[in-house]
Amino acid sequence: MKRLPLILILNIISLSLLFAQEEKRERTPIGGRPDIKGDLFLDFGFNRLNNIPDELGTNFFSSRTFNVSYQYPINIGEETGFTFNPGIGIGTDKMAFRENRTLFNNPALGPESSQILEIEEVYGENISISTNNVSANYIDIPLEFRYHFNKRDYSKSFRIAVGGKVGYLLNAQTKIQYTDEENLTRKIKDRQSFGFSPLRYGVYTRIGFPGFNIWGYYGLNQVFQGENGPFRTQANQINFGISAALF
Repeated sequence: MKRLPLILILNIISLSLLFAQEEKRERTPIGGRPDIKGDLFLDFGFNRLNNIPDELGTNFFSSRTFNVSYQYPINIGEETGFTFNPGIGIGTDKMAFRENRTLFNNPALGPESSQILEIEEVYGENISISTNNVSANYIDIPLEFRYHFNKRDYSKSFRIAVGGKVGYLLNAQTKIQYTDEENLTRKIKDRQSFGFSPLRYGVYTRIGFPGFNIWGYYGLNQVFQGENGPFRTQANQINFGISAALF
């Protein structure tokens, strides 16, 4: 399972190179984006939880999101400016809860559940915590409709896109690193479901030029499945950031 994201990235790149060979398009000048059919997006941004109690508040700059996806354009008509862009990708969302809290299994609800506790409650009071985050990794299927303002040359056009994506949870884990009172450093990774919903889905928008975009995503489903999350929360996701298109 650890090698799956790398395998997916390699498959995405291989697929894009195959499309490039079939198209046999001319290369762009040195310094420009490679002239390969489609877009390989690298999304960098921040991950926020909406509709939560104060105890589930997260640190803004430490709660980050990273997505990599390949999308292939399908023209809708001739020089209409519209394309349909299906794709595939992987996404990682990190959450860093405030006040040295993190997720632990909730025995009262079973193995696929979580509660939020202070780390000192579990591993001792006299510790110094240096790393504390929760990460969830997904395989995503993005589907978007894109409008290009330059209808004659989409590759050099300002664009606006709206769409949605569906994701399947590959794994989730907590990562903690602390130093105890004897100056010994401990690193703990706990991989389990923590009650995360196995599927996620939502809508997003992307605005910008071929090589650079800003984007935002709003999750329509609950982050945690049913009442298995902390405080039986019905939190959903809001992600936003910038992205670079490698080709």
